Amino acid sequence: MVTLTPAEMKEIHEYLSEYMHTEEAQSMKDFCQHGAVSTYDHVMNVVRLSYYLNKRFRLGADTKSLVTGSFLHDFYLYDWHEDGDGSHRLHGFTHPQRALANACSLFTLNEKEQAIIRQHMWPLTLRAVPSCRESLIVCLSDKISSTMETLFHRG
Repeated sequence: MVTLTPAEMKEIHEYLSEYMHTEEAQSMKDFCQHGAVSTYDHVMNVVRLSYYLNKRFRLGADTKSLVTGSFLHDFYLYDWHEDGDGSHRLHGFTHPQRALANACSLFTLNEKEQAIIRQHMWPLTLRAVPSCRESLIVCLSDKISSTMETLFHRG
């Protein structure tokens, strides 16, 4: 989707070092997100696009919060396509709160990082309107990445 320099990728990995190597984060590689894209690959696509938009358009977002929140925005830790008990039927509406609860149970997050996770599904989640520039950037990046993955990365 976007091309970042090695220095930019290094910065991203430094911000994510405490998150991306956990067993829970690695488990996202086993869950399908859109098309043939895993949840892990999806969140990394959103991280890279959010970072790119912020830097290239000088949007002034807090980079650490932006990168952390975008990585954890889909930290719900299940495959929403596999719904044996019917609990995932409202996934689009409910997964931000599940992702936030999971992330907060493992990590200490600031207000912006929590807002990003809680608000990334707007306008589907009507009351969870992006309240900071970081949240808006991730919300838009998530929509763009999801669309590209669904249309062009079929299994």
